Amino acid sequence: MRIDKFLWCVRYFKTRNMVTELCKKNHVTVNGQVAKPSKEVFPSDDITFRKEQITYKIKVLAIPENRVGAKLVDIYRKDETPAESFAHLELLKLSKEHYRKTGEGRPTKKDRRDLENYTDDIVE
Repeated sequence: MRIDKFLWCVRYFKTRNMVTELCKKNHVTVNGQVAKPSKEVFPSDDITFRKEQITYKIKVLAIPENRVGAKLVDIYRKDETPAESFAHLELLKLSKEHYRKTGEGRPTKKDRRDLENYTDDIVE
């Protein structure tokens, strides 16, 4: 089975086109070698790819006939991604929310004025 179809079948990506684009950018490797979207995948292959700032490492256990349900995915792959990768992503999310909560948008005029008044008080 092709690598793009396999990653789509085991529900890592919503479309095969997303996998194809990732392969064209050389973000997918099979057994340590950069893979084209048409690369054939066999059981016992190790696949590494980067998605949303996480480097996933999976081992192919079997080849599915077509796209499988979320509950059946573990039959076809073994996820060997280190837990530190997911913890690092959570830390990144928290650090982004530290300055400005999600959904608040750009700083307002009042925010700008408050900052200017604060910096003026420090300088004087």
